[in-house]
Amino acid sequence: MIAALGGLIAGAAAVYVRESGSGNGAAVETAGAKSCEAAKDKVAAITPFLKGQVAAMAPASDPRPLPGLNFKGKDGKDMTIADFTGKTVLLNLWATWCVPCREEMPALNALQQSAGSEKFEVVAVNIDIGGDEKPTAFLNETGVHDLGYYRDASMGVFNALKTEGLAFGLPVTLLMDDKGCLISSMNGPAAWDSEDAKALVKAAAGS
Repeated sequence: MIAALGGLIAGAAAVYVRESGSGNGAAVETAGAKSCEAAKDKVAAITPFLKGQVAAMAPASDPRPLPGLNFKGKDGKDMTIADFTGKTVLLNLWATWCVPCREEMPALNALQQSAGSEKFEVVAVNIDIGGDEKPTAFLNETGVHDLGYYRDASMGVFNALKTEGLAFGLPVTLLMDDKGCLISSMNGPAAWDSEDAKALVKAAAGS
């Protein structure tokens, strides 16, 4: 009887721990959703610009922060999307072995060159496994010099987006507002140097 009673107490404790953890997670999720409440207006503002060369960009049905977007800067410093607070960000994941990625990198570079400012940045994160040799060689060969150099050799940032249902392959591109809330996303390449892309960025950054 004592053993049985002990088992019941242990079982009750396990249920309590699971429920408490779930409740805390729900609270964090709710807080995140509230912090992006204003982003719904931004989604509405950019939706008319999701056309032409950027028609594949889909407006976010639930603007929200995205945890797990961790990568490294040029100096090897750990970074997250929070480091860009105050800027609208076009976050793009690419790899040297991805042919569509290679083809669109010059266009992303041109977008950064024409639209990059204190209000907007193209953040292209390379996810090649291994060292920096291949990605840096490719960028030098193609004359892509206006983009910041961001890397995640662990592919953790891609897996985080896959978990969120946002990444199915490469390239994948997200548009994040100046508070780090997702407002639009797409899988596949786009003509980021087009007038359609520039108009979308202008609407998103409010510039």
